[in-house]
Amino acid sequence: RVVWRVQQSGFSKQGKPWAMVLAYMDNRAVQERFDEVFGIAGWKNEFKTAPDGGTLCGISVKFGDEWVTKWDGAENTQVEAVKGGLSGSMKRAAVQWGVGRYLYDLPTSFAQTSLEKTDDWNKVFDKKAGKNFWWNNPQLPSWALPQNPKVQNTKADFTEEEIPNPPKLYVVGKDKKE
Repeated sequence: RVVWRVQQSGFSKQGKPWAMVLAYMDNRAVQERFDEVFGIAGWKNEFKTAPDGGTLCGISVKFGDEWVTKWDGAENTQVEAVKGGLSGSMKRAAVQWGVGRYLYDLPTSFAQTSLEKTDDWNKVFDKKAGKNFWWNNPQLPSWALPQNPKVQNTKADFTEEEIPNPPKLYVVGKDKKE
């Protein structure tokens, strides 16, 4: 599941709204993807305090009888500091496993915008102009769309031969380097 957020927005000299948007994954997408690929008992996470006061997250995946862990960290956030630090560190640890890594390769996207309220579109309040406008989520490029929405391996019951080549963990899409 890909989520979009506005990075920058404004109005042109002609009064038309614009919004530059970024794609990201939320923490629920990370949890769902690991559940789909490894099953609920085939992965786990743990948290530690980072040296600078942020949060470190380790995501472990079970291959045979062995747990393999990859770590990453994040600072606590301005809003809901602890929750934001936990969520951010887990998303970053998931990228170590390949989940959502392709999102870094997406080009800058500008959303379709409207001054008229449009159902199912997102609302933005532009402080400088003092008014609202609406924007629609862009479409992902074809290389970032799922090639096969069904996950083949849903449990961590891999054979020894499969351990060196674990299944891909991308939230959606396919590694374009393959």
